Amino acid sequence: MRYSKAFIPTLKEVPADAQVASHKLLLRAGLVRQLGAGIYSYLPMAQRSLKKVERIVREEMDGVGAQEFFLPALHPREIWEESGRWEVMGQNMFRLKDRKGGDYCLGMTHEEIFTVIARSEIRSYRELPQVWYQIQTKFRDEPRPKSGLLRVRQFTMKDAYSFDVDEAGLDVAFENQRRAYYRIYSRCGLAFAAVDAHSGAMGGSKSTEFMVQTDAGEDNIAYCRSCEYAANVEKAESRVAVLADGEGLPQAEKFATPGVKTIEDLEQPPYHVEAKRQLKTLVYVADDKPVIAIVRGDDELNEAKLQTATRAQEVRPAHPEEIVALLGARPGSLGGVGTKDKAPVFVDRALAERRDMVTGANEDGFHLRGVDVKRDLAHAAIVDLRTVQSGEGCPQCEADLAVWKGLEVGHIFKLGTKYSESMGATVLNAEGKQVPIVMGSYGIGVERVMAAAIELHHDDNGIVWPMSIAPYQLELVGLQMGDHEVQKACEEIYAKCLAAGIEVLYDDRDERPGVKFKDADLIGLPIRIAVGKKGLAEGKVEWKLRKGGEVELVGLDEVMAKLEATIRELMPVAVEPRS
Repeated sequence: MRYSKAFIPTLKEVPADAQVASHKLLLRAGLVRQLGAGIYSYLPMAQRSLKKVERIVREEMDGVGAQEFFLPALHPREIWEESGRWEVMGQNMFRLKDRKGGDYCLGMTHEEIFTVIARSEIRSYRELPQVWYQIQTKFRDEPRPKSGLLRVRQFTMKDAYSFDVDEAGLDVAFENQRRAYYRIYSRCGLAFAAVDAHSGAMGGSKSTEFMVQTDAGEDNIAYCRSCEYAANVEKAESRVAVLADGEGLPQAEKFATPGVKTIEDLEQPPYHVEAKRQLKTLVYVADDKPVIAIVRGDDELNEAKLQTATRAQEVRPAHPEEIVALLGARPGSLGGVGTKDKAPVFVDRALAERRDMVTGANEDGFHLRGVDVKRDLAHAAIVDLRTVQSGEGCPQCEADLAVWKGLEVGHIFKLGTKYSESMGATVLNAEGKQVPIVMGSYGIGVERVMAAAIELHHDDNGIVWPMSIAPYQLELVGLQMGDHEVQKACEEIYAKCLAAGIEVLYDDRDERPGVKFKDADLIGLPIRIAVGKKGLAEGKVEWKLRKGGEVELVGLDEVMAKLEATIRELMPVAVEPRS
């Protein structure tokens, strides 16, 4: 492609509303333009990169025997009601009515639609396993669209679904997809971690997220460099120091704490109760029913873990009036002692053996001391509720965990029979018994892969594309286009590249070299060849790799061989998981 004919509207200044690196560079390098909140137009350079991501995804999906579909984005309400997710998805779902008043939605994902096909067409275990996928537009009404392509309302997803007769088949399908995801992301030039994750509204027994480490991410990931344990903090566990307790009291004792409303207040004189000796009591509403959650005073409750413990579709903090109606006191004086008949109580397992603790007395201005968790909270369920912190011990080895920001680029789920049972998708097994189909779901955000690559691969001057997903492999720069010899040499190299199948962007514009070099760095194609009068006088051109390369002179007769060898060398290779 000749630059003079290409549509690459670069920007000199960083748009004011762009905060993360990928958003800034996607706009400045002329890859995208915003149409509305969370809605972007992909310009030609972005489209070329996205198509390369899709090609890699297709190759790896086809490689594990998946078959490609293309399903509607417009879904009737009734299908989502069958699975129970019409209400669960809430305001995140775009909903609309047709001219006859029928309710529809724009597809956020396609579990329901693929399940409809499976239940209509698959009758016997002999037709299983099946793995189906599509690459299609999805719609989610994000409450806070931001960060360019990282949180949008319309995006492209590769969603795949496996159908098996039993859990053993699902295990095989899940592992095949996990290994395919390793190959996809490594081929796209991403450094990533596969982490245990919370399944959320998708449901199922197990899920794994694929995360890229970047400050632009919105998830916190606990990671051990020693054994490679990795988990979203919504699921992560850690080794915490066991604290020694005193003898405690024969029974919990009430004492006055006027004006005490926080953990910090109770640490101050005259009380001097350390946060690690306090029981922090929180009231939540899980699927419209109150629950009580208790963690150590210096720990943070993880809402996703509470959701897992309660098996609720949705949890939220209780409103002040709901708390008073349940426990008779306001936040700051709450506790789980004596609440057996009021609501289910969940205590973090790090507190299971603790005694001589302090908690609210469920009476404004009063607390209890000498609380023994095993004795006084015997009615509670002991579960994992706390949020892991950086520096705590790895649960699998003797090393410590680090917690870093991660950007999700994919998520795979063992759905089990969640959808097949609710939607009536069954098959006859080998014994002639009707059983629900066992399903898995596997998603990749295509634009997120491209944006994540930019987050990982950029510098102060612009993008540094991985070879595999770069819009073009080479930028050919003519430095003095008015010079006949320069123009002739450029045209010869350009023609040879096209003939050899090398993707080249030829900057044939009548611009100063400095302008062309700045644009070349901003756009960030992996290889740059500059043709100028000075070099041609020696029969050479300037050669530079975008990633940390120094300018060197290469003979005209060596260029093509060096190009072909370097493209092969810079092409990311597929990586398999260790286990």
